[in-house]
Formats: sequence, C-alpha cells, structure tokens
Amino acid sequence: MRLAKVVGNVVSTIKDDGYHGYKLMLVEYFDPETRKPEGPRMIAFDCVDAGVGDIVMVNTDGGAGNLLQGDTYGIFDLTICGVLDGYSINGTDVPVRSGRFEEEP
Repeated sequence: MRLAKVVGNVVSTIKDDGYHGYKLMLVEYFDPETRKPEGPRMIAFDCVDAGVGDIVMVNTDGGAGNLLQGDTYGIFDLTICGVLDGYSINGTDVPVRSGRFEEEP
C-alpha cells in the first residue's frame, strides 16, 4: 500500500463493460515525511467514495483489489481502499482532517 492524495476525477465515456459503475480517480503519491509529491500521477479505482483533495491509502496489489471490489473479472492495479484520519512517521503524528492535511499553526 502507498499513501496518495486524490488530485482529480477521471471520466471515461467508453470502457469495458466489466468496469461500468466503477469510479476512477487521479492520485498522486507523496513522501509521507515531507508531503511533497513523488512520481507520476496514476489512475485508481475508488471503493471508499474518496473525493478530490482526500489523503488516501492506495492498494497496489491487483488480487487484493479484486477482493476489495468484490469482482473476479476486473483487473485492478490500483484501488483506493481508505481515506486517512492521520498517520505516524518516525514517531511524529500527522493529523488529517476531513481527508486533508491539517494546516500548520
């Protein structure tokens, strides 16, 4: 799993019949310590109703993606499986409010 920020929605007017009804989101991985983006933006299937700006956990295992989506047909490379309330890194708590980083005081 990796941490990411949802940066957009993906709209697909034509897709395989097996994927109708699935919500697609554009996610950007980030460094958990610096919160700076790293790597390319990726498309992920959403199974937790995440929104733009949310900090999420992205499952990178296709088999687990099938379990999360309850679908043995689809191929799910990336699946959003949780919206974070916070996380800890190197003994430091990083709170997330309403799916977004809290501002520094």
